[in-house]
Amino acid sequence: MKLDLVLKELHRAENELGHLLLRLSERHKADHETYHVARDLAVWCQDHVRLLAEAGDAYGLSLDPSPAGEPGPVERVREKAAEWLGRRPEPGLLLLADLRHLYRTASGVSLDWELLAQAAQGARRRGLLELAGRCHPQTLRQLRWAEARLKESATQVLVS
Repeated sequence: MKLDLVLKELHRAENELGHLLLRLSERHKADHETYHVARDLAVWCQDHVRLLAEAGDAYGLSLDPSPAGEPGPVERVREKAAEWLGRRPEPGLLLLADLRHLYRTASGVSLDWELLAQAAQGARRRGLLELAGRCHPQTLRQLRWAEARLKESATQVLVS
């Protein structure tokens, strides 16, 4: 069985998604909904990372239960430098780009949860199936939020 591969990739992808949500919140602090909701959604990723690390123990994996943290100082300096040098697009376009990236990443994580569920069902691993059943709906909610924010922002940003 290759359940360990699925768990390892899902752990990596959840970490990436959580990091993207935190980065999105930091880059768009002025947009209060984006800032607060993205931070709330990142907590789900942190929980998923911890749960996946626990599940990985049964498959000989040593996955870090600590999620990726806030964007580091180097990343913040890089963003500020880009602002000062005039390379940063207007905030609306930047938000659309960030939401598109978030949507694509969340789509991949959702697919990985589906793969885990299918593999767990086929291998009769009830614990993994329950884990997917618990976490996948939250990932779908993250995906729907990113899509809704894209739809809400696109017309105003792209037509003005």
